[in-house]
Amino acid sequence: MAATHEVSNQVPPLLGHDVAADPALLEAVVREGAGWHLEDLHRLGRLAGTEQAQRWGDEANRYTPVLRTHDRYGNRVDEVDFHPAWHELMRVAVGEGLAGAPWADPRPGAHVARAAGLLVWSVVEQGHACPVSMTYAAVPALRAQPDLAARFEPLLTSREYDPGLRAPEGKRGLLAGMGMTEKQGGSDVRTNTTTATPATDGSWLLRGHKWFTSAPMNDLFLVLAQAPGGLSCFLVPRVLPDGTRNVFRIQRLKDKLGNRSNASGEPEFDDTVAWLVGEQGRGVAVIIEMVSLTRLDSSLGSASGMRAALMQAVHHARHRHAFGGALYDKPLMRNVLADLAVESEAATTMAMRVAGAVDRAARGDAAEREFTRLATALTKYWVCKRQPALVAEALECLGGNGYTEDSGMPRLYREAPLNGIWEGSGNVNALDVLRALAREPQSLAAYEHEVSLGLGGDGRLDQAWQELRKELADPGERELRARRLVERMALVLQGSLLVRHAPAAVADAFCASRLAGDRGLAFGTLPPGLDLTAILDRVPPAS
Repeated sequence: MAATHEVSNQVPPLLGHDVAADPALLEAVVREGAGWHLEDLHRLGRLAGTEQAQRWGDEANRYTPVLRTHDRYGNRVDEVDFHPAWHELMRVAVGEGLAGAPWADPRPGAHVARAAGLLVWSVVEQGHACPVSMTYAAVPALRAQPDLAARFEPLLTSREYDPGLRAPEGKRGLLAGMGMTEKQGGSDVRTNTTTATPATDGSWLLRGHKWFTSAPMNDLFLVLAQAPGGLSCFLVPRVLPDGTRNVFRIQRLKDKLGNRSNASGEPEFDDTVAWLVGEQGRGVAVIIEMVSLTRLDSSLGSASGMRAALMQAVHHARHRHAFGGALYDKPLMRNVLADLAVESEAATTMAMRVAGAVDRAARGDAAEREFTRLATALTKYWVCKRQPALVAEALECLGGNGYTEDSGMPRLYREAPLNGIWEGSGNVNALDVLRALAREPQSLAAYEHEVSLGLGGDGRLDQAWQELRKELADPGERELRARRLVERMALVLQGSLLVRHAPAAVADAFCASRLAGDRGLAFGTLPPGLDLTAILDRVPPAS
């Protein structure tokens, strides 16, 4: 009888590799001041490439969080149960310092090391990066209230993952979340209707309903509410210092497109105890510190998702044969893969440049702080916009095999739009850039200085910069043109970074296709004459 089920020409699983073996990332880590972290980054990268880690990522999304509003006796508990795989992912992330740890690390480059680790570990699974990111971002916002920072910062910067609802100061480590948006306003947080009333003991009592609060199982939440003095920021503990549960009624968990491992819910406050952070009426100014850093993490997450998809596509092409040879050797497939590789490298390089600026700004560098004001929003807008298109193209490289759940590509695809929405959609970030241009000219000067460092290295970059300067000087219909302007600013910044730091083949391809426009609208339309081999050599094979 003929053998009808012999398996051949199938691609082996992408396992046993070092996820950190990304030349663009490793070079950025050294360049931005965290070369001392390379050994630990490779150790984390090897863990990320194991079958065990990938199984954790799959199981955390396959067995999604479950809300328990009441216990068996009818008592309100508002707890969220997670699969053990989620806790393993969190244990690694917190233990590797990807949450609040850099704020307690005096070494220059600590925030860069953390950003690189987040990019590497998020290749495994991105949902659990949400509570990790918010914990990281909460620390500088909480410093607006020194007494609260003194109480909770040592626990927010801990490397111990200690899940479960208990009095916060009795735990070994804490996680933080954020509650801004409400159903009637969304991103327009100044229309929030949650109210804050002062209590006799110096605390406040909140009443309202938040529409989207991620990670409701966390210990502390920065929340916006309307106080007598205006919209203000408050710290809400899930459990009060005496061990009793605070009123934090989780009405439901969101049924999301992707990010399914992570619980996002709608908490209701009803005389919920909270502590004021900063001054009354300054809520947006306080919480914007947290928003800015979570925007950086959105960019890192998108760069990570792009790298994960690229690795899968290249791995598949290297092992799959069609039309008389390996897909990897086919000219048109090489064009597609090289185009994806250029996009991934540009995203990683820009996101890590912002991480370096955040690190130096945290250590008192005023110029770098000004650079982050524009560069964070630019990077968040553009890198997050590019992820869905890149993941879709990478999935197509696998053909029908990539459309099946067990390939892992559908999860990457469902996750891809998330970072473009979290912490401000594309329009919100584009308008934020316009506000910075209008109100903070020093941030534009810092951006211009960064771009200028690459001028003279490629005539196409020089030409793009001259054209951009004209657009920046044009005041007409700026809001209508906001996306076009922000996109161009991001591309010019990426071009400058790649001309300075990337191999000539990568910078050449980027300038030809993204700045000079010698390409089509889809990936895989790079012009002839580029060194595609040198570009693809930047994606090392799994060993």
